[in-house]
Amino acid sequence: MSADLNLLRVFLAVAEAGNFRAAADRLGVTRSAVSQGIRRLEDGLGIALVLRSTRSVRLTEAGARLYRQVAMPFSAIGAALEDVFDDGPPRGLLRVVVTSIAERFLSGPLIAGFAEAHPGITLDVTVTDDESDIVAAGFDAGVRLGEVIEQDMVAVPLTGPQREIAVAAPGYLARHGVPRHPRELVGHRCIGWRPAPEVAPYRWGFREDGRDFDVAVNPQVTSNDMLLMLRTALAGGGITFALEETFRPYIARGELVPVLEEYVVPFPGFYLYFPSRHNPPPKLRALVEHVRAFRGEA
Repeated sequence: MSADLNLLRVFLAVAEAGNFRAAADRLGVTRSAVSQGIRRLEDGLGIALVLRSTRSVRLTEAGARLYRQVAMPFSAIGAALEDVFDDGPPRGLLRVVVTSIAERFLSGPLIAGFAEAHPGITLDVTVTDDESDIVAAGFDAGVRLGEVIEQDMVAVPLTGPQREIAVAAPGYLARHGVPRHPRELVGHRCIGWRPAPEVAPYRWGFREDGRDFDVAVNPQVTSNDMLLMLRTALAGGGITFALEETFRPYIARGELVPVLEEYVVPFPGFYLYFPSRHNPPPKLRALVEHVRAFRGEA
């Protein structure tokens, strides 16, 4: 069949949004138009692309295969068109997915400065710890720790090396004592992080005599929300463990106290990353330049 690019555009919106209504909102058309477009594409191909339910749709095996084949070319075409018609300041929607622990990106100043410098760009930030394919999910870029970024991505440093440290409120340490070795943590009330309810809490990593090891602390409180962990620690609820950058203001004010610092392990920091392209769109180039300038000022 001869390809109808408009129908493929509808298909991509449905695949990324997960339902017809959200896809219709993204495209600025009616839900009925989206449904009819998918039906026409399926009739033309002679194969089902989506499985419909009352609330959502999911791709069939053929649909998933088609999505993998067309997502990247459509993204490249969009970037090329933006570049060709670039006759002024960068503009358009820039979608970025960011891990919840990227304090430098999420703290406010970086985003506020970018918004002021580029009023024509709408920055849509999704905060999640799901390590999905940013291209398949429809994002222009992401922010993650360097160690989990795919090798075929362009990565721009956002921070230098990072450290995870254990901290607690002075009141908690006064009542329960200060651990002198990481293995003593199993006897303390700990506040741990896990990405989802069905996933075991993350083990806490340390280094001794040049050898890395981790401790399963068996936390009494677990969450996927760093803010809850922080507030619980500030309230004297126990020892918690996360990036030093997250705790730095509270340590400076004496509200939290670091422990076991001699066992801390440094590791590569955060990066802004995006698919390798010969000519990234102006809106993405603007964010890259802003991140580089922001890091230089930090």
